[in-house]
Amino acid sequence: MDCGAKANILRCLLARQVEVIRLPWNHDLQNIEYDGLFLSNGPGDPKACGRTIAALRRAFTAGRPIFGICLGNQIMALAAGADTYKLPYGHRGQNQPCVEEGTMRCYITSQNHGYAVRGETLPRGWEPWFTNNNDGTIEGIRSSRYPYSAVQFHPEGCPGPRDTEFLIDRFLDQVRDHVPAGGA
Repeated sequence: MDCGAKANILRCLLARQVEVIRLPWNHDLQNIEYDGLFLSNGPGDPKACGRTIAALRRAFTAGRPIFGICLGNQIMALAAGADTYKLPYGHRGQNQPCVEEGTMRCYITSQNHGYAVRGETLPRGWEPWFTNNNDGTIEGIRSSRYPYSAVQFHPEGCPGPRDTEFLIDRFLDQVRDHVPAGGA
C-alpha cells in the first residue's frame, strides 16, 4: 500500500525478483490476490489515515505476512489497537541508533518522522521490536502470533545506512514460507 512510498522501496522489492502490485493508500484489499502486504512510509499524522487503518484491520484477518516501514509502523500499531503521539522533536537524519529487543545489537538507521507508537498501549500479542537508543521511543513492533511486523526507520534508506535492508529479505522469506504449496 503506497502511503507516499519512496522510489527506492520499489527498487529494493523488484531487485529481489518479486511481483509488486502498487495500490493507493485508500484501496480496499478485499478483492486483491496477494501473498504479502507491504505498508510504505508517507507523510503526516497516522491518525488521519482512517481508511488505511481500517483496510489493515481487515487484512489482519487473512493472516498473510505484513511488513510496514515508517508511517506503515504507526498505521500497524493503530490497526492493532495501540496509540500514537507527536514527538516533541522528530527523528530526522541518517544516524538514529536503534537496538533490536532481546539483543545488544544496535543499528544506525535513516529516519524522517514526527510521530511515535505509545508503547504502553500495545495490546496483548504485540511487542516492541526495536527501540531508539537516544530517547527510548519504539522504533518497531511485531506480533507474537502472526507474521506482522513494522519498523519506524527506513531499511531501504539511501543515502544512508543500508545495514537493515535485511528486514525486507526477512519479510519476503515470511511471504514465501506462507504461500501454500503450488502457489506463487
